[in-house]
Amino acid sequence: MPEDVGVHPKGTLTLQELIEDVKKNPNAHKIGCILTFTGVVRGITKEGVKVHKLEYEAYVEVAKIKLKEIAESLKKIPGIVDVRIHHFTGLLSVGEESVYIVVAAEHREEGFKALREAIERLKAEAPIWKKEYTEIGSYWIGAEKT
Repeated sequence: MPEDVGVHPKGTLTLQELIEDVKKNPNAHKIGCILTFTGVVRGITKEGVKVHKLEYEAYVEVAKIKLKEIAESLKKIPGIVDVRIHHFTGLLSVGEESVYIVVAAEHREEGFKALREAIERLKAEAPIWKKEYTEIGSYWIGAEKT
């Protein structure tokens, strides 16, 4: 049974496993929709430069705590039944999946809102860093890596 949140090496968990586990929630009878977000390695930067691969690193212990905080706060929203947030680390090729977020909700309105908040907060709060390897060089994206 997958944990609610996690930071894992790529390939250690599937989206289908998460969805099936959410369906086992003791409150599954309240679920009217299961919404998902899958982050995928894009092959081009915002500036139009070709991307070869991405490398994700994380301060795993702190990242798991932050992801747990995000998931638990979203579960307090009326109508949200379950939230799962998982990010992968390591070298990922173009087209590979980097993030899974699953939100089970009574209705789609609160589900979509929680799903969007989950990804925005993950990107802002979790100590997970991304290095782009492009045709013109490689560099860390976003906050300074310490």
